[in-house]
Amino acid sequence: MLAALAPCTATASVVAPLAGPPGSLPQAPWVFAGLPDQTIPATRFVLERQDGAMVLRVEAAASYGNLVHALKDAPAGRLSWRWRVDTALTAADLRNREGDDVALKVCALFDMSRAAVPFVERQLLLLAESRTGASLPTATVCYAWDPSWPEGTVVPNAYSRRVRYITLGTKVQSWQAVRRDLAADFLRAFGGETTRVPKVLAIALGADADNTRGASLGFIADLEFTPGPER
Repeated sequence: MLAALAPCTATASVVAPLAGPPGSLPQAPWVFAGLPDQTIPATRFVLERQDGAMVLRVEAAASYGNLVHALKDAPAGRLSWRWRVDTALTAADLRNREGDDVALKVCALFDMSRAAVPFVERQLLLLAESRTGASLPTATVCYAWDPSWPEGTVVPNAYSRRVRYITLGTKVQSWQAVRRDLAADFLRAFGGETTRVPKVLAIALGADADNTRGASLGFIADLEFTPGPER
């Protein structure tokens, strides 16, 4: 499951650029978020210049971690970015916990009503929150770089059905431009539980290789989020 949300420090309803000095993490309101009491290595995020543009280098090595940008009740709209994976995770398999790793992912965390969460999953969510002492998102859609699936496949996370992957296939070492309708994708992933599209709480970027003990290298650039109309 994605780590608990960092305190909401963003005041705008659009994501801040992935900007800062080369060799550093992106500037606030982007913050690193790991697992509670994480003991495994942290996925490495660092800014670097490529062809005159600033890009985010995301490197996993038997590690876990996300960069999170909190939002203030942003209506679901358009999310776009460019990404490239140079080193893929050959042992990744989203169908089981042993293979539940992603070389690169872009996620939207939604403020879905708890009343809409199925009873058993709601109890598991409450249990997880009691153990961590933090509030957890009720619904997360993650776009996963995983060319082993047909593009657009919805795959529930092996650890928690509160996270649903939408797989996007592409070639290794090739930049791909992505533009997604968050409202439509939320309904594809969670439409069996609710017909109402909730507000977006945060955008998260990440890569993890803690289950397969593998290594991956990817890049993200030109990330933009345009909120939609009030619903």
